[in-house]
Amino acid sequence: MTGLFYNFTQHLTMKKTTRYNLLIALTYSTVLIGGMFVGYKFLKDQGYQVKKQAGYLAGNTEKVDEIIHIINKNYVDEVNADSLHHLPIDSLLHQLDPHSAYLPPAKANEFAETLGGNFEGIGIEYYILNDTLLVTNVIKEGPAFLSGIRQGDKILKIDTTFVSGRSLPREKMIGKIKGKKGTAVKLSILHPGNPLPVLFTVNRGRVKVSSIDAAYMLNTETGYVRISNFGAETDQDFVESVRSLKTKGMKKLVLDLRDNGGGYLTAATGLANQILAENRLIVYTQGKHEPRTDYFTTGGGEFEQGKLAILINENSASASEILAGAVQDLDRGIIIGRRSFGKGLVQEQFPFVDGSALNLTIARYYTPSGRSIQKSYKKGYNAYQNEIEDRFNDGELTAKNVSAKDSVKKGKLFLGGGIQPDVYVKMDTSGFNRFYAKLIAKKVLFDFVYDVLANRYTSSFIEQNLATFNINDADYKDLLKYIQTKGIVIEPKLLQAARPLIYNDVKVLLCKYHLGDAGYYKALNLSDAMVKQALTSLQ
Repeated sequence: MTGLFYNFTQHLTMKKTTRYNLLIALTYSTVLIGGMFVGYKFLKDQGYQVKKQAGYLAGNTEKVDEIIHIINKNYVDEVNADSLHHLPIDSLLHQLDPHSAYLPPAKANEFAETLGGNFEGIGIEYYILNDTLLVTNVIKEGPAFLSGIRQGDKILKIDTTFVSGRSLPREKMIGKIKGKKGTAVKLSILHPGNPLPVLFTVNRGRVKVSSIDAAYMLNTETGYVRISNFGAETDQDFVESVRSLKTKGMKKLVLDLRDNGGGYLTAATGLANQILAENRLIVYTQGKHEPRTDYFTTGGGEFEQGKLAILINENSASASEILAGAVQDLDRGIIIGRRSFGKGLVQEQFPFVDGSALNLTIARYYTPSGRSIQKSYKKGYNAYQNEIEDRFNDGELTAKNVSAKDSVKKGKLFLGGGIQPDVYVKMDTSGFNRFYAKLIAKKVLFDFVYDVLANRYTSSFIEQNLATFNINDADYKDLLKYIQTKGIVIEPKLLQAARPLIYNDVKVLLCKYHLGDAGYYKALNLSDAMVKQALTSLQ
């Protein structure tokens, strides 16, 4: 796996973390993906284009001059090049925008692997539990699965390196498993209930990972599809999911784009083509050196008819905003949630001969009505947006007294940057206190589920009782003892306030372990305010 923590960090910097986002983000950060490149689960490329050209000069002074030359020829806006000379590269790019960046050779290579879709490895998810790699999921038909490795196995040794009990840094553990297709890795595996480890030789290969995290029926006529990113095959994965849900009676659809950091522009337009009528403008791009390019639907989509609700939040960015903006402007469906991140810039990559590269903003995205998705770079403007947005949704402000820099369409407020939802759902922070935050930060709930609860329940039991299941009193008492063994002092009042959250989090983590991502979101959505609002709005 490359790029998970690099991209995870980008994901967390988008906006303040909600409880919902925190649980999801921590779930993916603590459950490592062994031997697969899955950084794209969060921020695959946000519209990046890779430009294959002859290598540029590698000397530092010459490189700065060449970067300024590239900026003059390609940057989205007019730039005073004279003000950029004699600045270090990073300082130079900071004068432009938050998304133009210089990548050293290692980062550029990692970035290229992610963009290229080189998802190769053995196909396992694992969690570092008490300095041991616990296999929490095995991708079906992947190399590890075909070799006989199963959920619940513990990895004691990778090739010649013992990893159990070594407290190795996560990146070193990851580096031991990942590798090129066709190469082999030897794993010493301890099966549950077996006293002696077994040696497996696994040949790395291509592992297909869908960008559709979950697709199931919320009720007899409403389907739910969650998309984690816009990858190369997202539109086809979406088509397959919709066809399957239609056989189960789906007439309405809730499309969940929360925490979807973006992806390929073509993936976003491809999916838009599945839900919009023929010959409708989806998005257009334009920059100082880039002429306007329009993207239209071609028709024949799998879900052109039927009621549609799209869920977004402060971490929905780029390609997610393109799709939500098109649906909103064309009145195809209802947008529910909170204002999106506001990432509406197109980057192109310019490589250098030393392996480094420049990711430069060359154009902006615009919705069909001409709205720019990109938020302001000015400090303090985001705070202004948040304040105005809350006051508008609370009814304190109306269309008549908002700032001129914002706009109102059909009685809805459209702030500069991002996508403002049609129906606003406030952030739920009830029960989130310092005690609960400490449990999450120290991964106590994760440890308890994987160390204790996982073996108490079976997948079939969880699946059959998912809607009504909750941990029992004995489980809860054991959790309290487990918390104390981690050196955390229990504060009764804070514990009582956070108890509903703790119960729910333990449940959804247990569902993820036994039922995968689909089970995780099924359990999470049972009490999710945005999902409930979507069901109400689609009536």
